[in-house]
Amino acid sequence: MTPHKMHRTLGAVTMLAASIATRTAFAQPPARVEPARSDARTVTLSLTEYNRLLDLSSRPPQAPLVAPVGAVLASAELRIRVEREAVRGTFNLSGNVLRAGVNRVNLIQGATLIDGSASGRPLPLSADGNVHSALLPGPGPFALTLEWGAPLTFAPGRASFTLPVPLAGTAHATLDLPGDQADVHLSAGLITRRTTANGRTLVDVTLKSATATEVWWSMRDSAPIAAARDVRALADVMTLITIGDSDVRMVSLVDVTVVQGEPRSFELRLPAGYELTAASGASIESTEQHDDRIVLAVDPALRRHQFLVSLERAHAGGSFELETEVISLPNVQRERGEIAVEGIGTLELSTTERNGMHRLDVRELNGALQSLSRAPMLAGFRYQRTSGASIGLAMNVTRFADAAVLAAVADRATATTLVTGEGRTLTEVQLIVQNRAQPYLKVMLPPGATMVSVEVAGEPAKPVLAPDGTRVPLLRPGFRPTGPYPVSFVYLHAGTRFERKGDREMTLPRMDIPIGVVNWEVFVPEIYSVRAIDGNVIDGERYGIVSGIAGGVAGGVAWNSRISTPASGVVTGQIRGRAVDSNGSVLPGVTVVLEVASTRYSVVTGADGSFVLSGIPSGNVVATAELMGFTTERASFLFDQQPRQIDFTLTVGALDETVTVAAESPRLNTYSAYNGRVGANAAPKAAEGDRLVAPSVNVTNLQRRVAGVLPVRVDVPRAGTSHRFVKPLVVDQETVVSLRYKRR
Repeated sequence: MTPHKMHRTLGAVTMLAASIATRTAFAQPPARVEPARSDARTVTLSLTEYNRLLDLSSRPPQAPLVAPVGAVLASAELRIRVEREAVRGTFNLSGNVLRAGVNRVNLIQGATLIDGSASGRPLPLSADGNVHSALLPGPGPFALTLEWGAPLTFAPGRASFTLPVPLAGTAHATLDLPGDQADVHLSAGLITRRTTANGRTLVDVTLKSATATEVWWSMRDSAPIAAARDVRALADVMTLITIGDSDVRMVSLVDVTVVQGEPRSFELRLPAGYELTAASGASIESTEQHDDRIVLAVDPALRRHQFLVSLERAHAGGSFELETEVISLPNVQRERGEIAVEGIGTLELSTTERNGMHRLDVRELNGALQSLSRAPMLAGFRYQRTSGASIGLAMNVTRFADAAVLAAVADRATATTLVTGEGRTLTEVQLIVQNRAQPYLKVMLPPGATMVSVEVAGEPAKPVLAPDGTRVPLLRPGFRPTGPYPVSFVYLHAGTRFERKGDREMTLPRMDIPIGVVNWEVFVPEIYSVRAIDGNVIDGERYGIVSGIAGGVAGGVAWNSRISTPASGVVTGQIRGRAVDSNGSVLPGVTVVLEVASTRYSVVTGADGSFVLSGIPSGNVVATAELMGFTTERASFLFDQQPRQIDFTLTVGALDETVTVAAESPRLNTYSAYNGRVGANAAPKAAEGDRLVAPSVNVTNLQRRVAGVLPVRVDVPRAGTSHRFVKPLVVDQETVVSLRYKRR
């Protein structure tokens, strides 16, 4: 039971006993007083004692006493030693932590602390602004040791430093200064004693608590401090050597950091045989050139300087040997640098390094060197120059004759020719070009041909007519390609009218860029039976090779679809189609996916919205067409290797909206182009040995362009037979085929 509760219980018992005694005394007559008997259960108190107990029981409990501050820093003993240009000190602090738990003790402000310990253990320190504090457990005494450092400041005739004083009750310091210092001064505090021994001066001082004190003294008797005024600097030299056709150029980026002193100029030693072309820098005030060196006057107040120095020397050209040094600074304390060698043209470089140079990967060179380079780097070196040593390279340069590089090349070309009964031909040539620097494509059209339209990367362009041929622009303002891109042109060629039978020679134009392979499709009216008899091309039907850019251009790169055609002319295992929007406009970039027996076949529609997939196995096919921002179209059908046509109409809708087409996709009839008739029995009877081949999507596209886009009037046949030819590796030559025709 607590004392407070015990007092209250005792008071209650006492009051009850007194009340009973009082009532009894008033209720009964006075009786004879008998001597009190001893009873262990009864306590008799006087009124004074009773009132004192009541007073004690009514007092509130007192809270435990808490110290007003967490800790106090009682005293600080400082030992300071000055060595040349630096000041180091040890602070021994003692005090008491007054509160229980971990307490924050403010130690010192405006100081640079190097280390701290408490009884040989690491001291946890924290910084709040410029005040350093320690986290100490309590209650109990503590003893701390702090390591402090600061630079020595020099002014004409004196040296000084600022001593931070801890936040202690008393602070004493012992200053250990070099030389015989008789005039040591303090901005705040009192010097109590000064002694000199072994070339050093010990000064005992009493400092003012929590007040930074400046300590200064005369330098006339201090030889070590006088030596601190000497200039000390560090230099980094980044050198780029460029081997040109007739000269060697050297560019050096010199970065100088002043450690001590105030230099007013720097001397740069130039390598022999070079001529100075330029020396620049933000801190340069003037330049003075001598035979083998230059002196750069600078602003002495700056602590860092950067110079860019350019040199050059001539050589005889071709292959040569060269021993060269690099720019150096003879008066700096430490010099290190890097050397990069680059070459213009085709050359081979062998180098021999010397005087501590180390070869390194050119990718590890300094970023400043890489930014200065304008040609491929051939070698890289790193070095640190020792006193009196010269840094240089011995180079053996072997130069080779430059070889011609193709400025532009076409991976493939697709030519589509529509032949009319009047003998006129309309030809479209599509190229997939990789262009580095060629501005125009020179096209030598056949005699009597006229250029109709030109497109470059999907945009119309204007051709340039010249006496030696027509120029098709490969570039246009604002268009700088980084990969393959399409170029196409259409031309019209007038010819003689077809007779009942005869021979006709057809020619594709010469182009001044190499072409990997030319795929040529000639579409002839159905009333004529045609076969190839001569030329420099390969007959695709005869040798079972039928190829063309059926899908157009997807993502800027044309893809080639190789179609195997049996003797009957039916393209089996092939599914093709187009994707349009609700207005009938073609949609390029639509992803078409066919799923057959857990296998996915994917293709992207070309610029004309068409697609072709070959080699599809038989089975149930689920076709899906997707394009961001449009509804997803889906169709399913049973595929039995007969060619199918699937056309998708996509409408604008939500991303997750899907439209399923329940209708059966039509079969492709290879003879349906003849007069619009459908069915195998509707095809015209072919002559013996004649092969009927269905036209590709390129023919269909060109027919549509003639109908509503191209500014020409041509009676293009709507029904006929395609003949396909291939010519690989065409280099500045015509593609020719001779046809023998006969009216059916």
